[in-house]
Amino acid sequence: MQTISASDYHDLVRVGDPRLSPDGERVAFVRTTPRGAEETEATIYTVPLGGDEPRRFTLAEGVDSEPRWSPSGDRLAFVSTRGEDDRPQLWIAPTGGGEARRITDVVGGVSQIAWGPDGERIAFTQASSEEDRGEGRDLELEDEEYEPEAPDPRVIDRLVYRAGERYFDGGRSHVYLAEMGGEVTRLTGGDFDYVAPEWGNPSTLYYAAKRTDDPDDNAVHDVIAHDLDGDESEVLIRTSGWAIGLAATADGRVAYHHTPDGGSTLRRTEIRMFDRGLEKESTLTESLDRTVEGVPKWGPDGEYLYFLTPDEGDVVLRRVRGDGTGLETVVRNGHIDGFDPGRNAVAMTKSEWDHPGDVFVSTPAGAETNRLTRMNREYLTDRAVPQPEELWFESEGEEVQGWVLAPPDMEEGERYPLVVEIHGGPHAMWSTAGTMWHEFQTLAARGYVVFWCNPRGSTGYGEEFMAAIERDWGAVTARDVLAGAGAVCEREYVDETNQFVTGGSFGGYMTGWLVGHTNRFDGAVAQRGVYDLSSFYGSTDAFKLVEWDFGTEPWDDPEFLWDQSPVAYASEVETPTLVIHSDNDFRVPVNNGEMFYLFLKKNGVETRLVRYPREGHELSRSGEPGHVVDRIERLARWFDGYSEHHDAPRALDQDGEGLSADGDPAE
Repeated sequence: MQTISASDYHDLVRVGDPRLSPDGERVAFVRTTPRGAEETEATIYTVPLGGDEPRRFTLAEGVDSEPRWSPSGDRLAFVSTRGEDDRPQLWIAPTGGGEARRITDVVGGVSQIAWGPDGERIAFTQASSEEDRGEGRDLELEDEEYEPEAPDPRVIDRLVYRAGERYFDGGRSHVYLAEMGGEVTRLTGGDFDYVAPEWGNPSTLYYAAKRTDDPDDNAVHDVIAHDLDGDESEVLIRTSGWAIGLAATADGRVAYHHTPDGGSTLRRTEIRMFDRGLEKESTLTESLDRTVEGVPKWGPDGEYLYFLTPDEGDVVLRRVRGDGTGLETVVRNGHIDGFDPGRNAVAMTKSEWDHPGDVFVSTPAGAETNRLTRMNREYLTDRAVPQPEELWFESEGEEVQGWVLAPPDMEEGERYPLVVEIHGGPHAMWSTAGTMWHEFQTLAARGYVVFWCNPRGSTGYGEEFMAAIERDWGAVTARDVLAGAGAVCEREYVDETNQFVTGGSFGGYMTGWLVGHTNRFDGAVAQRGVYDLSSFYGSTDAFKLVEWDFGTEPWDDPEFLWDQSPVAYASEVETPTLVIHSDNDFRVPVNNGEMFYLFLKKNGVETRLVRYPREGHELSRSGEPGHVVDRIERLARWFDGYSEHHDAPRALDQDGEGLSADGDPAE
């Protein structure tokens, strides 16, 4: 059988955002696959619950997202970039056949669409500037070729003025209504960001906004009810947390995220509910020591609220009654990244160790689960996909979960080099599936034993476990990671003299930390990492992470933050270290990568800096296909260049990349 390679990324299909039709007969979902080196194709597909093959619903033109059935099921709304420009607009297509029709033509792009219960209106958000709103371009573009110019110079007056891969340039997210005839009205105003529109009944729309003090400097959200008949809004409740999602019922119950304000990254996110009839707030997940991820959703009858939680290597679908009773697990096995509950079924997209993702359906309580698609069937038919082995090991009295993935073609008596992968976050959780499936399988196919774990600080193991790295990211995590690597090295097929380490974001931080504190590794690749906490604080959109996790600000305790930064130990590094970063990474801006690289270079470390243009923090997950492949190839070639197993000289080629197994630079 063939083994998996980095370039196979071009052949892989991903699925997401499943939506169950109102009659419970079909699931709409987004199918995404690379199209050339720079573009990705995303189209809407549907699959019947009866077992037939999925069918393409939208044209392969532009990028489609957010499929949403109308309440009667006769139309499907979606967002698409098709047309003359790349602005996402709202489109609607009849589900019985016929051409799709564009509903909006607005300047800011459409997102977070939600059908009104009457099927006559759709709520959405778009980012628009004060000038756009004043000129009405957020309602309709008279000049379809209009393209706002970036301010020159940019004048910044916000704490957070860019995120993802773009500058805000005065844009604020507001809530709009689109009528079926194309008329668009704006419901919100002011210099605030409004998000998460969610319908209760035909005359009530809920949404949230950060409006207290300096909204960029806190995590407090107003949950707002908007009476459309009287065009009046009121704040129902205030909550806090990094992000917020809403779920509402027709009888006035609104569920929302809540994470305690201050130190929010160290605390689990719960689901609270406000009952407008009783004017009472309650916590529905109080008894569950797990953090909630993604947007919760009510079942059609409003009896159960469904939600996702990371839990010991699975992303689990759970549900709870509106009175907080009946908390139960619906589907556990696998990595669920999207779901939609119906009256008689729950649709979901899920990846597992042997496939990168498909559409599944279960009964409401999870008694039976069926797989509806096999989107990568042809690709996987002749590919060797080894199964990861679960590993629990002890670190300072704490049980830590990890996995070992061995090469698919291991030979008896042969010993293989080890690659240690470290996840980002830091408050995140890895599984045997999800977005890292392709990278892990590629490294194993190239002859590496791959080890990853969820050290203290990870979600999925309770709040105390998640908070264990408070004010100490490096040392605590390092002890767990090294304890796990040591346990793996006890296997007779692992060459303990030939070890490598890599990770991205917080994983990049830990890669930098480890090479500054141990010479255990023969090579390292630090990716999009936080290497200096103070400069990260001063340039990121996520500076609250430093305040919450370390309990200080740079001017209050600069020496402490310096001691907690990998760059402080650059003079101790001997491990050859490749530094990878993206030019448009506004979560961990590239100055952190530049600083770490320069410090290593000045101290005589074998190093190179690789920068990807046009890419942001999500390079490994949603970057240009050519860059995604190139990054994995560079990662593997760097390890190959220092690996005794690959019989390659322990040196760099003229481009600063590790040599391939045959001693030549990879093409």
